[in-house]
Amino acid sequence: MASMNDRQATRPKMHQIQFENSKLFPIIIDEINKGHTVTLNLRGISMRPFLEDRRDQALLTKLNNPQVLDPVLAEIGPGHYVLHRIIKMEGDDVTLLGDGNLRPEYCKKDDLRASVVGFYRKGRKTLDRTDGWKWRTYSWIWMRLTPIRRWPLAFHRRIWLKIFKPKRI
Repeated sequence: MASMNDRQATRPKMHQIQFENSKLFPIIIDEINKGHTVTLNLRGISMRPFLEDRRDQALLTKLNNPQVLDPVLAEIGPGHYVLHRIIKMEGDDVTLLGDGNLRPEYCKKDDLRASVVGFYRKGRKTLDRTDGWKWRTYSWIWMRLTPIRRWPLAFHRRIWLKIFKPKRI
């Protein structure tokens, strides 16, 4: 039986490759539509303060009855994808808002590409599920702060991140 060191020694070295979103996301969406789940390394600051650029990951799955407060992957323009929370649905119109954004973005229901099952945050190996009490509580509180969101976000950006610099993956 091989020891842990032997298995690690034979493991191939991993390389990280970056692609433009407009080229990568159609491949990801195709895999999701085939029934696979995809773990996506997050880029950008639009989901702050809960999710951090190059630190956290999202587990995506096939779209399944999206509701208000659910985070989704959406195509808001040709080749322009965002991972944001649904804040309003009226008929075919969907309003999205990243937790770190002050202005909403819009799309149609047909532009929603994937559901988020949960997030791997802060380097943890356990999933924070979006249907769990923790994520729902965060979401409920944060959405109630929308009128004054500017101030907690400024505190997070100008003070919190300087003191507690997030680790990147």
